[in-house]
Formats: sequence, structure tokens, C-alpha cells
Amino acid sequence: MIDSTTIIFLVILLIGVVIAYYMGSKVGAGKKHREWELSLPEYRKEAIMKSRAVLGGQFSENLAPYLPDFPYSPTECRFLGKPTDFIVFKGMDEKKIDEVVFVEVKSGDSKLSSQEKNLKNAIEKKKVKFEEYRIPKDLTKGEK
Repeated sequence: MIDSTTIIFLVILLIGVVIAYYMGSKVGAGKKHREWELSLPEYRKEAIMKSRAVLGGQFSENLAPYLPDFPYSPTECRFLGKPTDFIVFKGMDEKKIDEVVFVEVKSGDSKLSSQEKNLKNAIEKKKVKFEEYRIPKDLTKGEK
């Protein structure tokens, strides 16, 4: 049989383990929280820099047709943004569209996204067509 001293020792040991676990988790959580607070300004700075880069890129994309070396007339460009930046309707100024050009604007070392590559491949494979869609007449009739 187990004597009472052994039982008391085991209970005290178990209580000590529980208290040590609780204290360790609180100390660890506090330490993790302090580390997060110390690194938070750096995360914010990084997020702001990335946001500025994205906004700068978007601004540059919109401005591209007005830059001196842009090869198309700004009045013939239509901004889409996604999946390509511009569609150019060459000849639209003369009321005679003879070519449609998809233009993707890039800056620095940026590369085409997978979606942009897919669009480029579809265009190069001549998987482009024109469709006319007519709104049903019953939807466009004015009710009197």
C-alpha cells in the first residue's frame, strides 16, 4: 500500500507541475506579445511601402498613354486594368478601326502574371472574336 506521505508528495508535485505550466504559458504569451509590439512598426512600414508601390504602379499605368514614348494615341486607348491594362482601337480617331491592340504596362523588373500570360497566349493563338448581344425587346419596351 501507498502511505499518506507518498500521496501528499504526489499531490504537491502535481500542483507544482500545473502551476509551472500555467506560469510558463503566461510568461511565454507575454514575451510573444512584447516581440509582436516591437516588430509592429516594421510590419507597418513594410505594408505602407508595398501599398505605395502598388498605388504608384496603378498611377503609372493610367498615365502611360500620355508619356512621350507610348506608341499609341491616348484617345484611342481604353483603360481596363484587369486582365490587361489597355485596349487600343487603332484608327478610331479617323473613324476607321483597323487594328485592336492589347497593351500591358509594366515598370522596373515586373513580369507578366499567369493570367496576363494566358491572355497573351489566347491572343497569339487568334482565340479572339467579336460577338453582338441584343437585349430582349420585352426588357427595353417602356411600360405605359
